[in-house]
Amino acid sequence: MKSNILKIIVIDNDRLFHPAYRYYFETYQDFSLQGIYVSVEDALKNFDNTLPDIIVSEVSMPEMCGIEGIRLFRKKDPEVKIIMISNQNDFELIKKAFKNRANGYLTKPVTKKRLYNALNSIKYEGATMSNDIVKAVISMFHRKSYNTFSERENEIIDYLCQGATYKLIADKLFVTPSTVNFHIQNIYLKLDVNSKSEALTKLQEMEN
Repeated sequence: MKSNILKIIVIDNDRLFHPAYRYYFETYQDFSLQGIYVSVEDALKNFDNTLPDIIVSEVSMPEMCGIEGIRLFRKKDPEVKIIMISNQNDFELIKKAFKNRANGYLTKPVTKKRLYNALNSIKYEGATMSNDIVKAVISMFHRKSYNTFSERENEIIDYLCQGATYKLIADKLFVTPSTVNFHIQNIYLKLDVNSKSEALTKLQEMEN
């Protein structure tokens, strides 16, 4: 980030958002939009021409996930800053993004002011998060944790208490339903119960 005016590229497969991004950057003095792409692959092909300082990328895309693209962009430039954008503020998705070395995570809708503030945070502080993401992260760390269970089992217990199905839990944790079932059987075994309703009752008793 040598220049005062930082070069930005945007990756969003929904072309309806492209005019908004162009308008936003026309009003920014410190940031220059070098290109808007509908896929990680397209952005990678043109990377050597744009040499961005910051990449703003949608998480969910039809082909390659934006989070998967982080590793590929870092191969091109280890110092490039990457902000992920998503409709979801799911903690597991956020955790996956930052584990893959994202520098920021914003939830949609992304307004002109929110994007500008995020870019400034990246420029001066190296990281950015939406307020709702911060709250989700804090809430996750404030979650009830039981010493009897492993970290993964505690995650599954938390989702069970929220009424999530095995499939939804699997999707949230990026594992298969059979893996979730395996952990739940272990939870039942440790609680000495045979059903979800019994497990929830026992867990509630443990909190008191």
